[in-house]
Parts: sequence; structure tokens; C-alpha cells
Amino acid sequence: KHIMKLTNNKIILLATLIMTSFSALALKDDTNQPINIVSDNQSLDMEKSVVTFTDNVSITQGSILIKANWVVITRPPENSGKKETVEAFGTPVTFHQQLDNGKPVDGKANKVHYDLGTEFLTLTDNAELKQLDSKINGQLINYDVKKQQLKANGNGKSRVTTVLIPSQLQQAKGK
Repeated sequence: KHIMKLTNNKIILLATLIMTSFSALALKDDTNQPINIVSDNQSLDMEKSVVTFTDNVSITQGSILIKANWVVITRPPENSGKKETVEAFGTPVTFHQQLDNGKPVDGKANKVHYDLGTEFLTLTDNAELKQLDSKINGQLINYDVKKQQLKANGNGKSRVTTVLIPSQLQQAKGK
């Protein structure tokens, strides 16, 4: 039993390291690129500092591509020291980014929340992160971009699932 528990802990650690390396390997120039948002409709509430994009929303920044049905960007009050938050909703919201090593990272969830100030990303409801054929699925995936730490949770009815492809792990290790 002890050996099985140790092996399971190593697998979980390995899966976490793989998934958290996605951001570290992302194209370094992406965050310096302009953000382009295209949608069928847009509304602005200047009093609440909220911009809402609806229907066929597409957000690009460098190699990053996010597609959603509905996106809400909220700007905090001036001098609050906080940054914008982005909430995206879809069936599902999809995310794609090209890494420096040329490999793609794809993600999806029915709701995505990103706090630009804390650099904390939350994927909720049928969440998935995938690199090539390796992936992690859960009801909730939290990712701390600064700390490069990932945590996935089930919902009581479903468990977290991780699929690792040994040949891809060996290729990643050799680079």
C-alpha cells in the first residue's frame, strides 16, 4: 500500500509539474502584444466600468486565442491598486496558446475567470487543460500564473482525471 501511495503521489506531482510548465513555456512575447477583441455585440457601462462582449467573441493576444459566447471585463476603481478581471462564458470557452517549444496548449471550460492583478486563472464546469495528448480534466481547475501552481478538483460526483503519454513525457524530458 505504501509503495502504491508513493507512486500515486509521484504521478500527481508529475502531472502538476507538466501542467504548470505550460505558462512558463508560453511565448514570452504574448503578454506584450496588443489585445484584440472581436464580437457581434458590445456594450459599455461607464458608471460601473464594465464592458460586455456577446455572441461569437474572439480574443487574441500574440499566439493566444480565446473564443467564448460572452465576455465581461470589469475595471476596478482608479487608485484602488487592483487590475481588471475577465470573465468568459461559453459552451465551452476555448483557449489556445503556442509555447516557445512550438507545442500547443489548449484549454476549455464553461466558465473562465482571470484576475489580471493576482494573475490567477479559474476554469469551472467541465474544465480541461491539454498539451498534445496529455491532459487534466476536473470540475474546477485553479492556476496561479505567478507561482506556476495548479490545483484541480472534482465535484463530488466526478473525480479529477489525468492522462499522461509516456512517449511525450520522454520527449519533453530530452529537450
